Parts: sequence; structure tokens; C-alpha cells
Amino acid sequence: MTFGEKLKEARKEAGLSQEQLAEKICVSRSAIAKWETDKGMPDINNLKTIAQLLDVSIDYLLDDDEMVSFNKITESINLDDFVVTGKCRNKKDAVCVAKHSEADSIYALFRTRKMSKLEWCLDFIIQPGIVDVLDQVNDTATYYLAEKGTKQYFVKVTKDFITTNELADKVDVKKFIIGKYKFKKGYQIL
Repeated sequence: MTFGEKLKEARKEAGLSQEQLAEKICVSRSAIAKWETDKGMPDINNLKTIAQLLDVSIDYLLDDDEMVSFNKITESINLDDFVVTGKCRNKKDAVCVAKHSEADSIYALFRTRKMSKLEWCLDFIIQPGIVDVLDQVNDTATYYLAEKGTKQYFVKVTKDFITTNELADKVDVKKFIIGKYKFKKGYQIL
């Protein structure tokens, strides 16, 4: 997704029109329209204000990969090549430990989707928890936070790949947000 697409989506999830957002940050509606069509970018002060108002990170808005990171490594894997040992509960845990054996600690993460007001209402009316269940069905990856010294790594393991992102900003391992997802510390595997 481009910056403009993310801005438009976040604005709509916040329930704001272009006019309302423009009014809140003291710019014209046409400036918002220009940014949403990727024909321009807000200055850093407006970017900070937009991120705050729309409850998203600046990194999410600017990063094409929707991750808060500056180094990204993706490797292909074969889950059958890994053996569950130690504190690992499954083969994806084993992959993360094998690829990040030098880490001081690794935590499995629980992921939930940050819902817009509309999604929250639908979730509540239809079946509480259904949005998260559907999200988990669509994304069967397992997520981890690996720490080594002062560095933190956000790790995603699927059946075919492991993707590691070095985080640009330190996050609280107990609870943090990346893009549209909230992550919470689960069990420790290393």
C-alpha cells in the first residue's frame, strides 16, 4: 500500500471526512486529497499530527511494508527440517530459535486486529471475537519478538518463509502496536 492509500484508509477508519481531517490539522481539503492520491506529502509536523489523530504510527504510514523497521531479511524455509526442542511448542517456534539462536530472549506473540468503530460494532453484533478469528484464518503466520542487547527484531514465520525486521524504535515487549495489529507477549521460547 502507498502512503496515500494508508492515509485514506486510516482516515476512513477514524470516521473522518477529508474536510474534517483538514480542519483538525489546519490545511485545505485539497491538500488531503493530494496526499491521498500520492501527488504530494505532508511536512513532518503535519505527519506527526496525522499519525496522532488517526491512531497509527508514522512508520506505518511511510513504510511500504507496513512494518516498523529499517532492515528486513526474508529467507525460505522447510518446516520439516526443524525439530521441536527445549521450550519450543511447535515447528515455527523451532524455526525462530534456530534462526535467532544468538538472541538473548525470544517471545511468541499474540496478535489481535485494531478494529475501527464499525468493525467493533459488527463484531459485537454478529459474534464477539469473529473479526479476530477471521483474521487468524486469513493469516496463519506466527509472530515473535527477539531481543539481542539493545536491538529488537520482529519475526514472522509462515510455512514457507521467515521474515525478520529490525525494529527502528524499541517496543514494550508486554504490549505494542505495529500497523493495524496489537501484539502481546506470549510464552518465552528462548
